[in-house]
Amino acid sequence: MEVQQFYYDNKVVKKFIYATILWGVVGMTVGLLLAFLFVFPNLTDGISWLSFGRLRPLHTNAVIFAFVGNAIFAGVYYSTQRLLKARMYSDFLSNFNFWAWQLLIVGAAITLPLGYTTSKEYAELEWPFDIAIALIWVAFGVNLIGTMIKRRQRHLYVAIWFYLATFITVAVLHIFNSLALPVTALKSYSVYAGVQDALVQWWYGHNAVAFFLTTPFLGLMYYFVPKAANRPVYSYRLSIVHFWSLIFIYIWAGPHHLLYTALPEWAQNLGVAFSIMLLMPSWGGMINGLLTLRGAWDKVRTDPVLKFMVVAITGYGMATFEGPLLSLKGVNAIAHYTDWIIAHVHVGALAWNGFLTFGMIYWMVPRLFKTKLYSVALANMHFWIGTLGIILYALPMYIAGFVQASMWKQFNPDGTLTYGNFLETVSEIIPMYWMRAIGGTLFIIGMLILVYNVILTIRQGSSVEDELAEAPALKKVSKHRTKGETWHTWLERKPIKLTIYAAIVILIGGVVQIVPTIMVKSNIPTISSVKPYTPLELEGRDLYIREGCVGCHSQMIRPFRSEVERYGEYSKAGEFVYDHPFLWGSKRTGPDLHRIGGKYSDSWHLNHMYDPQSTSSGSIMPRYQWLINDELDKSDTEKKMRVMVKLGVPYSDEEIDNAQENMLAQGTQIEENLYADPDFAKIYEEDKKSGGEDFVEMRNREIVAMIAYLQRLGTDIKVKNTNEQTSKN
Repeated sequence: MEVQQFYYDNKVVKKFIYATILWGVVGMTVGLLLAFLFVFPNLTDGISWLSFGRLRPLHTNAVIFAFVGNAIFAGVYYSTQRLLKARMYSDFLSNFNFWAWQLLIVGAAITLPLGYTTSKEYAELEWPFDIAIALIWVAFGVNLIGTMIKRRQRHLYVAIWFYLATFITVAVLHIFNSLALPVTALKSYSVYAGVQDALVQWWYGHNAVAFFLTTPFLGLMYYFVPKAANRPVYSYRLSIVHFWSLIFIYIWAGPHHLLYTALPEWAQNLGVAFSIMLLMPSWGGMINGLLTLRGAWDKVRTDPVLKFMVVAITGYGMATFEGPLLSLKGVNAIAHYTDWIIAHVHVGALAWNGFLTFGMIYWMVPRLFKTKLYSVALANMHFWIGTLGIILYALPMYIAGFVQASMWKQFNPDGTLTYGNFLETVSEIIPMYWMRAIGGTLFIIGMLILVYNVILTIRQGSSVEDELAEAPALKKVSKHRTKGETWHTWLERKPIKLTIYAAIVILIGGVVQIVPTIMVKSNIPTISSVKPYTPLELEGRDLYIREGCVGCHSQMIRPFRSEVERYGEYSKAGEFVYDHPFLWGSKRTGPDLHRIGGKYSDSWHLNHMYDPQSTSSGSIMPRYQWLINDELDKSDTEKKMRVMVKLGVPYSDEEIDNAQENMLAQGTQIEENLYADPDFAKIYEEDKKSGGEDFVEMRNREIVAMIAYLQRLGTDIKVKNTNEQTSKN
């Protein structure tokens, strides 16, 4: 039998490990800053690019795509070469994957704080970055599949199946969710609107969690847990059932993020049904991982690598039990828009993704540098500090979620809301936010211990960038099933067929859910009174998106008595037909804004943006003083309207040609309304005198556009709601 010698590429693995650690520290630091902004809302006062709304997408992108993304690439490049007994297909593609991904992350770190965002959760980057992501991902996929074709190991191990499913599904999700028409180099509008945009976004959002934060990590679990425990995978048959059932069912579950919204009822119910079914394959994977450790529990007590992995798999089990639980309509009615969801997400992120990454790093680094881990004691300390950090983070958020939900829904005997002022619920959970900040601090301290331990491990080792290996050449066999060969065993030696079958399996759910919602007009009933935004309101909406207001405020009133009493008439599907993108939100740190139009005066909105505590005592909303001072950029308004026309928004040529005049007229009216406040008039006149030639009329400032947009919200349909009741009281 011919034995061939070759070299594993360790260089690219090391680079991805370094990037994982670097971006982990950065992403977690930004997250910790956000946690402290809940208790010190004016901590970054006056610095627009450090405001909560702009930093939140930076944090989520940094931890998901920078920290976890680099960890995925590190683990995949390390394990794939060893599972297939081959160097990666192309050193150029490996290096392109690494450097292009880091440039993408740097681009995100620059543009997101500057306010360039689509506002779509986990897909906030603008269109040039979306194209770059697609190119990098294709390069990764070509490298992965090319390595499979030149492999020396006949059958593809279970980890490879999950890597393939990840590549195919993330590509499909990213392309379809990112479809947009550009306006400028860093501004675009989603091709979908309202309800359709919400469905596509949460088809993507849920499955980004499924196929970027879950399936690749399951593949890594199937490789690194048996390696660290020196035990075979518990059940080969269970891994087959786990893989195919998981990728088929997962793709259907996205609508459970939109229960009780304006999404058609059939789509909601379909999402619930498949979410419940999802529990079985998810727990099948967890059981397969944990039972792989049977007979190795003595080693678990002493080996920090296995400790991290056990807690990671347990965290995966907890999160995948809670997901189906939260998809039950009765539970969702309580949990949605509360901090319960924040706890749920972070159990998965910190325990499953974070701890499995830490375990992988502690396992790979000594082997890549031909040495032992510098300090097992420090790794154990990291484990216990990190575990305590997760507990102190998650438990207070669960409690905060229950407190919020119960206070929002309580009524007095006379039928009025017990806690009519939203801020009463905010002040009640401030201690929980303090505990979360403490938990986050502990978690990042653990991360810094890892940094120190890894640096000293590398220093005491020796670098082996091209690791010599040998394996027998792969002999050709029949393309057809051989005698005694099962269907799946045959498929495991057919990487292209396996890729195609996986693609078909994941596409079924997406097609069934999305195509009818987009193609069948009766799913989104039209409302004749709903009109497109005026040019000034359109600019204000873009400012709302730029400042990340959707991160704290929803624009979706669900048909619950408590919500209708608090906010006004529940939201209708037809009200969102011109919303590119939709802005329903997923968290209520502040009240819902869908019926805010006409509820308060223009002057109130200006004061609220300038100093939220002056109008709402106890508010934890930061100040947006730059909106009051900065001039509104109107240079692209006509371009924006023309793009909207291409998307089906019925602006006439006359409306586009007269956009500047219409904006000036509407802005002047708001300026006059502001003058009705004597205190504002006095301050404004003094500002005018001191401004000289550089003075910008109030009608041309950003705050006026924001006010125009806020005053429009929810006013297209005439209903008796709490806004009218407020004006009477």
